[in-house]
Parts: sequence; C-alpha cells; structure tokens
Amino acid sequence: MSDTLVAGLPMSRAHASPIAKAPTDWKDPAMRRRIGARYSAERRFKALGLAAVLISVLFLAFLLVNMAINGIPGFMRTEIRLAVPVSAETLHLTPEALAGPDKEAALSAADFSGVLTAAAVTKFGENGTAFISDTAWTQLRVAVTADPSIIGKTVTLWVPASGNLDLVAKGKDPSSNAPLLRQVYPQIKREGAVRTSFNGNFLTAADSSDPVAVGIWGAFKGSMLTMLVTLVLSFPVGVLSALYLEEYAPKNRWTDMIEVSINNLAAVPSIIFGLLGLAVFLGTFNMPRSAPLVGGLTLALMTMPVIVIAGRNAIKAVAPSIRDAALGIGASPVQVVFQHVLPLALPGILTGTIIGMARALGETAPLLLIGMRAFVGAPPKGILDSATVLPMQVFLWSNELNRSFVEKTSAAIIVLLAFLLMMNGVAIYLRNKFERRW
Repeated sequence: MSDTLVAGLPMSRAHASPIAKAPTDWKDPAMRRRIGARYSAERRFKALGLAAVLISVLFLAFLLVNMAINGIPGFMRTEIRLAVPVSAETLHLTPEALAGPDKEAALSAADFSGVLTAAAVTKFGENGTAFISDTAWTQLRVAVTADPSIIGKTVTLWVPASGNLDLVAKGKDPSSNAPLLRQVYPQIKREGAVRTSFNGNFLTAADSSDPVAVGIWGAFKGSMLTMLVTLVLSFPVGVLSALYLEEYAPKNRWTDMIEVSINNLAAVPSIIFGLLGLAVFLGTFNMPRSAPLVGGLTLALMTMPVIVIAGRNAIKAVAPSIRDAALGIGASPVQVVFQHVLPLALPGILTGTIIGMARALGETAPLLLIGMRAFVGAPPKGILDSATVLPMQVFLWSNELNRSFVEKTSAAIIVLLAFLLMMNGVAIYLRNKFERRW
C-alpha cells in the first residue's frame, strides 16, 4: 500500500519531510539590487505624488491671485469733487415742493442730471460729461432730499467718476477718450479733486447699464433664494428616497431599473435639466419666468440623484450590528431607521449634499433656458420675482464691451467664491456636529 495515492501523491512521498529552504542572503548582490530597485520605485512614487499636489496648489494659487489682482479694484470707486450750483430755476425744484405731499413727483420732475452735467462742463470744458458717471446725478438727488436748504446755494459734492476715468486712476487703459482723460487726470489729482474709496454700492445695488453703478446684491440674493428652494426640495426627497431604496425596497427588476436610472441621471448634462424645466415648469405649469422658484426646481432635479447616491452609500456603510442591536431591545423598524441608522449616516449624506449644492451653485446652462439671464435692475423680494444668480451675472458682465466691466466680473467671481465657501462651511460644520464615532 506504499504506492497508495494521497492528495494525488504516492503515500511514501506524502509523508516525506519537507525540503528545508535556505535562508535569504540579504548581502547577496542580486538581492541588494532588488531592494535598491524597490526603494527607488517608492521614492519615484512619492516624488510624483508630491509633484501632483504642488501642481494642483500652483493652479489654485494662480486662480486666486489672478482673481484678487483683477477683482479687488472692482470693490473700489473713483470720485470727483464738483462745485454744483443748485438753483431752483435750473433744477425745477423748490424747498416748498419737497415739503408738500407730492414730494416724490417733484423729485421725479427735477432736472438733477442737467444741473450736474452743467457743473461738469464748467469744471472740465465741453467734454465734461466724459469725467462723471452717467448715474452721478443720483448723488445730487440724495443731497437735495437730505437737506432741501441747499437749493439756491453752491454745494461741493463727491460724485462717481466715469468708468474710463476710473480705469485711468487705477493705471489701466480705458476704451475711449484716453488722451483727454490721461491729460487732465494728473491736474485734478494735484488739486485734490479726485479720490478713490471703497465702493459700498457694489455690495448693495443690483445690475445696471453703467459699470460704475452696478452691484452684486441682486444676483447674490437671487442665488440665495434659488439655493434655498433647491435645498428644501432636493435634500428631504433625496434622503427619503435613499432610505426607502436601501432599507425597505424589495430587490427585484423594478428597483434595479430605478437604481440604474438614478445613476444615469447623476451623469446627465445639466442643460438637459434646463430643457426639462423649460418644458414642464414654464411650458406646462406656466410658472413665472426667471424666478428663483423655477430655478430652484430645475436645480433640485439635477441635485437629487447625487444626494440619493451619496445617501445610499452612507446608509449602507452603517454596520448591521447597529440595526440588530436596536431590534433586539425592542425598537420598531421605523425607529431603527430614523433613530439609529439615519443619525450615523447623516455625515455621509451631508457630504453628498455639499457636492450637489456646490455644483448647483455654479451652474448656468439650465438657468439660461428658463430665462434667468435677464437684466434685473432691482433685487428680488421673493421666490416669484424675476432674478438672476451669481454665475449668470458673471457671464453677462463678461460679454460686455465696456472694459470697466472686466474688474466687476472678477469682483463678482470673488463674491461667488466667498458665497461657496460660506455655504460649504455651514454644511461642514453641520456634518462634523452630527458625526458620531463608533
């Protein structure tokens, strides 16, 4: 029976003692070469990883520095000092009219623009209008409204300079009247009749055709309202959908089709959602065009698949022992899900929400199709008013021919980045607050 096979080998060989293996000779030249090659490969891998990180940081630094250099001047405004004769005859306004019940009508009929233009022509000659902004007359209106007693006197006002003179003051090349402005600017600077100050109007006003008078508040408020509608709709629906698919839905062909559809929707180009919003919300339900409500609904459709996918992965990552322990002490299935599984999965769900909302904040293509690229001269008061958003405002200003809009575009990008950081900061704070270690 010595030749009986055991595991395919003769019995005599199966019980034979194993062959002793010689110890590794670490001083052998071939072994040293192999070890050296391993160390070299590891050093090359570390160097490539470090180079990749440095390249990413350099690109980010270049973007931020470039935006800061071009955008910070957009928060500043050049002003000119003018002596303005405010006579009742040329202004077509009296202090008595301002004290009467028809004050607003009297202000609307007053010729503030003509009075200020005459003062500019007196100061700078026949081309005086090239030195002041088209909306500089609003400063005279504010002064007269605040103190009607200046009517009949000559007052000194600091009014916004024109966009071209503002570029000259900042050392940039204007698009027109460059020789005249460059010639006169040093003289008025020596006289102390020009100054550069912080442009608070940029943070409090809405869009305008005058680059000196434009503001970001209208687009900023439109973005906040649109993101609010998007979050209110996409977050609860996305989370509840993820909970149902992961905890309650039966595993069959229908749920498989739903999962595949959700994964495909997350990769659909955003402009398709714009076409959907145009056809459904505007074409079928006749909702107001360019309203934050329609924009929020459209972006919610785009954001929801991302939240569902992230939510399912976060729920799946919760250990089954958590569910078993909760059920073992008498908790109902609903209590297990909402009191144990959901709190543990919430940090992962918020991470997906951050990604989805950040994508929605920067989108322009779907909003183009629902009309949110319109000129909006007043900030929206609610989700049904006409509005635009920050990315769309950047897009509109970047297409302007006036070079004064270049720095406004960069300044708007800075505001957009600040809004994104603020929104992500709040989400990260909430994620860390609800995070539990187990």
